[in-house]
Amino acid sequence: MVKLFATVRRALVALPVAAIAIVAYAGSAGAVTVERVVSKGGIEAWFVRDTSVPLISVEFLFRGGAALEPQDKAGLANLTASLLDEGAGDLDSQAFQERLQNLSIQLHFDADYDTFGGSLKTLNRNRDEAVRLLRLALLQPRFDDAAIERMTGEIVAGIKRRASRPSYLAQRVWQQAVFPNHPYGRPITGSEQTLKNITPADLKGFVKSRLAKDRLLIGVSGDITAAELGQLLDDAFGGLPGKAAANTVPEAEPKALGYTFVLDREVPQSVAIFGLPGLKRDDPDFYAAYVMNHILGGGSFSSWLYEEVREKRGLAYSIYSYLQSRRGASYWMGSVATANAGMAKSVDLIRDQVQKMHDEGVSDEQLENAKLYLNGSFPLRFTSTEKIAAILLHIQFDNLGIDYLDRRTSLIDAVTKEDIARVAKRFLDPGKLTFAVVGQPDGLKGTAKAPDVGTL
Repeated sequence: MVKLFATVRRALVALPVAAIAIVAYAGSAGAVTVERVVSKGGIEAWFVRDTSVPLISVEFLFRGGAALEPQDKAGLANLTASLLDEGAGDLDSQAFQERLQNLSIQLHFDADYDTFGGSLKTLNRNRDEAVRLLRLALLQPRFDDAAIERMTGEIVAGIKRRASRPSYLAQRVWQQAVFPNHPYGRPITGSEQTLKNITPADLKGFVKSRLAKDRLLIGVSGDITAAELGQLLDDAFGGLPGKAAANTVPEAEPKALGYTFVLDREVPQSVAIFGLPGLKRDDPDFYAAYVMNHILGGGSFSSWLYEEVREKRGLAYSIYSYLQSRRGASYWMGSVATANAGMAKSVDLIRDQVQKMHDEGVSDEQLENAKLYLNGSFPLRFTSTEKIAAILLHIQFDNLGIDYLDRRTSLIDAVTKEDIARVAKRFLDPGKLTFAVVGQPDGLKGTAKAPDVGTL
């Protein structure tokens, strides 16, 4: 499943003023308003109207995803997402897909650890049928045996393909080592064995217990009026149950911090995932951490890590870091890939730069350049109605407020060198930096045995 969720959430902190961003996409003049639309049935959506093209994009999610699954049925949310558009109501898989294709309706579902979501994009002339198909998928999914067998086979094939990719293995080693007894330590797709444990009753139970109005968030952008949108919301989502089953993602306590894990694989270059516990999205220091990360590793060609590892020494084509905030844990993570002969040096350089940020902080020039980039680059991201709708959706998910787009610039501008120095000392602890390396890196030995990820 496509994980737009994580990508959009990481992008949110780079938003400039709403009017600038959305005008850059829509090409219209004047201010743009984010509207809160509530249907007669009480279903809420955040909405930006754009009449430049006769289509609409609807992005929605339900709080609660793969992290709520039983361990022995890991992959349930992901498998459910793959099947909702594989037949519903009186339409089998082929008929359902043909309706979507013939009318150029884009309907997709996806699962993440903390969310289960979907997207709908349609031309206005096909809006009624698109909404009908969405309603059928949510309320009357068929889960036919043939579809379950086919989609399970595709997921298992994908698991086996990824199991040969060093980047995927490194990610799995890191997550399983740091979160060994938590849902975040296992893959969203589950394993071949856990998928065999999932029954049609499990799939139906997931839909019935998790897809409910009290967990629903919606973002919409496109050529539709607020009144028309209210009716659409009731037509598409009005039949959902009022309340989902009680669920809470347990807080994760990171383990194995400070270790280096090396998973031996015969590959021409090694891949490393590295990370530390981070800050929750609602932490008062989050924006200082975000600006700090941009300077340290998130700023592409301008970051310290890129400069030291790529520019000065040519050890890697790319190196980057980012902040990941989940309901049960948050962490700062990064990745680098280099020839086996260069991995040990790359690891040393990463440690050195983390230590430097921890000890010295940033300069005035580095801080100002980071602010200029973070406040100025985001308009290029608003290139479609679906991206606008997704951003509106995840502003809601993170409880940032409907005026967040207007406040974001000031939040970034308010970050000081002192803020970055404080947050660097707070969570950039070089002694806790954990590496998961896949390959045969020269001169780099693991300090503990890598978790067994052979049964992905």
